[in-house]
Amino acid sequence: MTDSPPLSLYIHIPWCVRKCPYCDFNSHQNKTTILPEKTYINCLIQDLMHDLQQFNITQPLHSIFIGGGTPSLFNASSFDRLLATIDHHWGIPSGIEITLEANPGTVEQQRFTNYRNIGINRLSLGIQSFADEKLKTLGRIHSGNEAIRAVKLAQDAGFTNINLDLMFGLPQQSIQQGLNDLQQAQTLQPQHISWYQLTLEPNTIFYKKPPKLPNDDDIFTLQQLGQSYLAENGFLQYEISAYAKTAYQCQHNKNYWQFGDYIGIGAGAHGKISLANTDIIRTRKIKQPDRYLATNKFIATKVSLTENDLAFEYMLNALRLNAPVSLKDFTYKTGLANHYIKPQLEQAENKKLLKQENGYLIKTSLGQRFLNDLLSLFL
Repeated sequence: MTDSPPLSLYIHIPWCVRKCPYCDFNSHQNKTTILPEKTYINCLIQDLMHDLQQFNITQPLHSIFIGGGTPSLFNASSFDRLLATIDHHWGIPSGIEITLEANPGTVEQQRFTNYRNIGINRLSLGIQSFADEKLKTLGRIHSGNEAIRAVKLAQDAGFTNINLDLMFGLPQQSIQQGLNDLQQAQTLQPQHISWYQLTLEPNTIFYKKPPKLPNDDDIFTLQQLGQSYLAENGFLQYEISAYAKTAYQCQHNKNYWQFGDYIGIGAGAHGKISLANTDIIRTRKIKQPDRYLATNKFIATKVSLTENDLAFEYMLNALRLNAPVSLKDFTYKTGLANHYIKPQLEQAENKKLLKQENGYLIKTSLGQRFLNDLLSLFL
């Protein structure tokens, strides 16, 4: 690689009001009346300074994403201090995308206004469904009406780049109920919708006590109908579960999928960094919030990616996108020659999962539907 790929910053806030039964993220129910907000921000700043120095970061910042957990439990003043420090020591280019995840049950008008005033310019609202009975099953703390109100409050606060997180294939969800959620979302006129299927992940309550989910045929029908509905209403599908109006694709997540670099700070945050010696490493920070708060050495693991790791991880991310994948970009981002994946590409073409045209890899409709089968060829 002649230069480094774009570099983003992910900031993890590990606390939430209640742990949802489907959630396998590093999130922890807050069981105290007062969060260690100031102390945690201090740790985030130390964590960032350590990474900037250790990895000799010089490239400009591409995007910022504050995720969780429930970041909207923290006050805007705390994030203002953090962003000011980032700007001082690294520099926040004017106009870059700065996203905050928010729970509709933890926000009010003034809080949204305060977030907007400190420079956060994109909101991602974890709605999941507008149906009260589904929200209760999912363990969410908000109602359908509160979700609608949260979107309108965010718009009134001046946010013009809003993502709504929705799930389908929910316990005992009919096809029409799934479409109702999309229709309600569309009426609120967001700029972006993340619409993804509920999966039962290990180490979750749903995995240990599986709920009754719709059958595969109904889920596939709902997915097709939903994709058509979103397209008809101007939401372009650019990734497996991401749909955006023109010019509103999530730049931070696209950097992940395009195998860009990112620093991850906060409890359990992951990072991927391309070093000057062409080595590419993955980092993971200490996972437990209490241990994270008690240390000044935040990195739990740091590993260099092997050639096999690089090929698989590149394809794992790049093939999520609907756009064709450039073989030149594969070489640029991984440092590997194209012939390294020639056997896998031949298998994929023989199985009619993928085709090659003018130096680009293009998923077939079969490859789109059976993406896991396609990706498994690169393991």
